[in-house]
Amino acid sequence: MNKKKLLFVCLGNICRSPSAEGIMKKLVKEAGSENNIYIESAGTSGWHEGELPDSRMRVHAKRRGYALDSLSRSVRPKDFEEFDIILAMDDNNYHILKNCAPNLECEQKIYRMTDFRKRLKYDHVPDPYYGGADGFDLVIDILEDACEGLLDAIKNNKI
Repeated sequence: MNKKKLLFVCLGNICRSPSAEGIMKKLVKEAGSENNIYIESAGTSGWHEGELPDSRMRVHAKRRGYALDSLSRSVRPKDFEEFDIILAMDDNNYHILKNCAPNLECEQKIYRMTDFRKRLKYDHVPDPYYGGADGFDLVIDILEDACEGLLDAIKNNKI
């Protein structure tokens, strides 16, 4: 497996992308691949810069054994050069990332998170911020599925 640097991206970097980061870190650790995969998350907006993930998201993630402890940050221009794989949680963030990519090579690093889903039939990871508890659990369900598929793709050098 080639060493990969992953960046998960949502709007505010307080719900979906830090959850993907936490889930993927746990999967990577369990697979013994910590030296081969580096993981971060960011947001396309800077509304929550420097904040921990949403407290509701942290509670739901903790129930499933995931630690969400990264601080929110915005996507930076250098991210397009530094990261090998950039994963958008929904179409809006996907298009924002594509429009911000400095060149075609960087643009080709951008994927939708659900491109790697294995079982669940979702085409995006919905934002749970304004919804109830079920939305946070659904996000974790989708991300667990997609992170498993992403790890498989990386292990098998398909990405």
